[in-house]
Amino acid sequence: MKSKTLKFLKIVIPVFLGILLVWYFYQKFSAEQLSEMKRHFREANYAYLLLSVLLSLTSHILRTHRWHLLLNPLGHRPKWYNSFFAVCVAYFMNLFIPKSGEVSRAVTLNQYEKVPMEHGLGTIITERLIDLIFLALFFSLAIAMNYAVLIAYISDVIPLSKLLWTFLILGALISLFFLWIKRSNHAIALRLRQFTAGLIQGMLSIKKVSLPLVFILESLLIWGLYVASFYAATFALADTTGIGWEVIMITFVVGSFTFAFTNSGIGYYPLAVAGVMGLFGIALPLGNAFGWLIWTANIASIIFFGLIALIGLPLVNKK
Repeated sequence: MKSKTLKFLKIVIPVFLGILLVWYFYQKFSAEQLSEMKRHFREANYAYLLLSVLLSLTSHILRTHRWHLLLNPLGHRPKWYNSFFAVCVAYFMNLFIPKSGEVSRAVTLNQYEKVPMEHGLGTIITERLIDLIFLALFFSLAIAMNYAVLIAYISDVIPLSKLLWTFLILGALISLFFLWIKRSNHAIALRLRQFTAGLIQGMLSIKKVSLPLVFILESLLIWGLYVASFYAATFALADTTGIGWEVIMITFVVGSFTFAFTNSGIGYYPLAVAGVMGLFGIALPLGNAFGWLIWTANIASIIFFGLIALIGLPLVNKK
């Protein structure tokens, strides 16, 4: 009973906070700002949003093939459509519980291809570690491209001395935490140590990939398609067409973080996009309208292809 309550709260609390943020944000809008935002929605070119969705779908196809590159050395050659549907179901499940998609991918492949759960999860952990590295690289690039603007903004909000002390204290706490994991015999520390070892083992499994260059190239293409999908969406609104790459990169990265650490950015993504764009002088109603347009297009595609996958899996696997 306690476990079910915790699972329920994990779903409801992030969604509730997202809705609360949206309400708090919108009640600050004037009637003129709301009218301007509605105008952006009416005048949007939805063909570019469709292109954005298709580019994102292409990244799912590449992700499926990249997953096979990890599964094949383990002796598994699942049917392509089952793996692709598993990826679609994963994105769909993430709408409800953050990171539940990783488990659902392994469960789907276990159910329809008899791939052992530990093999499925191991390869997915490897994938996620690679994705985390790419996200960190894009984050570093975005920071480098916007260093002056971000430092000026942070300095206005937080004094530099406080920021340095915050990083020092945070660094010390993180170091103590990992030292505790390494040396403690507490049950939690042992579980975390085992989990960390599994992550390292998962990352090292990339050595077994028979086509490492193809794996790296596909990883680059997947993230390139993510950026291209975001870039294509900027053409949906006349006022966001032609915005600089420095704005595109930092907004893309911040948006990616909201997707990664919440229920697919519900309530958070549009606010984050509008906030970042505001740093570069883009009006709040415009940034908000753009954030809602690209988020809605992505969520609609995730639901559409997720439902097709859930319906299609038992149909294409009829014996």
